[in-house]
Amino acid sequence: MTDKIVVLSTCATAKDAERMACALITSHLAACVNVVPQIRSYYRWKGELESAAEFLLIIKSSRDLFDALKLELEKLHPYEVPEVLAIPIVAGAENYLNWLGHNLRGGDGE
Repeated sequence: MTDKIVVLSTCATAKDAERMACALITSHLAACVNVVPQIRSYYRWKGELESAAEFLLIIKSSRDLFDALKLELEKLHPYEVPEVLAIPIVAGAENYLNWLGHNLRGGDGE
């Protein structure tokens, strides 16, 4: 088990996805954010079945930074209830995990 995580979030527009991704990278709360366009989400909202075109943010960070990342994402996010889910990275390529850590707050990259 590593101390690294993947955080998932969705948003409605490419502009919001880019804005949040750049803010998380700039603040060193994330080392990398992938933005996946053209997903379709189905969910229940205020008692109704909803469907929306969205962008998926795949955010690479660490457990130590999750609380700060969550607060920043909630502050930046236009949704009333944004998706913020952390998934542990059990293992990975050593070079990639080292690069990831180096580019996070508290790593050598800041």
